[in-house]
Amino acid sequence: MTARAIMIQEMALTTAVGTWSVQAAELVDGDAELLQAIAGGDRSAFDRLSRRHLDRAYGVALRITGSRADAQDVVQDVFLRLWQRPDAWRPGQAQFSTWLYRVVVNRCLDLKRRPRGTDLDSVEEPQDPDANAEDSLLDAERSRALDSAVNQLPERQKAAIVLTYTAGLRNAEAASAMDISVKAFEALLVRAKRELRDFLAGQGWMQP
Repeated sequence: MTARAIMIQEMALTTAVGTWSVQAAELVDGDAELLQAIAGGDRSAFDRLSRRHLDRAYGVALRITGSRADAQDVVQDVFLRLWQRPDAWRPGQAQFSTWLYRVVVNRCLDLKRRPRGTDLDSVEEPQDPDANAEDSLLDAERSRALDSAVNQLPERQKAAIVLTYTAGLRNAEAASAMDISVKAFEALLVRAKRELRDFLAGQGWMQP
């Protein structure tokens, strides 16, 4: 079941609402307008906002936590709280998407600080033996090496990499999402890239 399906299912179980109007969500397009409609109890506006942002939020959570189950828990919790408190984001500050990534990153970092047991959901499934062409294996090994390198970064460096390359945020947006200055973010990103290069060079994937 996808993160969005789990979240919507949870919403159905935990919110008791009447009949929802679909007209407001059809007439508005901006995040601020959708959040205003959500504050008025418009479920279809929430569904539209979710479709717009949930997949990328899940991608950020997955890259930071390294676990599909944890990423699903994070986005489910974040969007459930957003449904309950749509006024948590205030227009005139950061863009809604930037604010949302900040909430997701903070939730992921909080989750990573907790003592954890073995997460069976994060264990990779065996590869299909029919897909063992040489090029596919090389690509897969390179991808695993990069994933391993990212996972070994300190959490804030990992967040900087994920916000830049997974979420596709500009430095100023990513800095806002991490609640630090642009200069501090750029320094963090430089350190993260250096760590990645050193790790990959040590694995033979890059020149030192």
